[in-house]
Amino acid sequence: MPKSVGDKIGEMMHHIAPRCTITLHKAPFMSSNLYIPKTCKHCGNAFTARTTVTKYCGDTCAKKAYKSRKRKEKIQATLTKDMQQQKEAVQIPNLNTVNNKDFLSVTEASQLIGVSRWTIQRMIQQGRLKAVPFGRKRIVARWQIENLFN
Repeated sequence: MPKSVGDKIGEMMHHIAPRCTITLHKAPFMSSNLYIPKTCKHCGNAFTARTTVTKYCGDTCAKKAYKSRKRKEKIQATLTKDMQQQKEAVQIPNLNTVNNKDFLSVTEASQLIGVSRWTIQRMIQQGRLKAVPFGRKRIVARWQIENLFN
């Protein structure tokens, strides 16, 4: 059984054990005299902390705060991933391939001029552009688009 060497609590102690040399060490019952009024970061209730790093009023609030923090991290990771996928999905059309073609689809013609597809459709209906049906598509000759601006 350990015996105290001094009169005060927390002073050095030594062991009385068979086949053992006497060793001195700190008493295991050191207590802090800190009483810090704080507010819980999770629930907002006031509490008295015994250490300077305490953030939560108890184990329940600490666990709930941890779970909430992890949930927010997952949501943020998902949103970031979705944003990256949307950026990859919305690609700027490669105008170099459009510039090299002599015959363009309605969509390619609209991209070349920078107008909507429906504007090209209206110009075809009005007779300002001539389009040739090609399967399910309508094909516009590039020289017709260039003649619009001459």
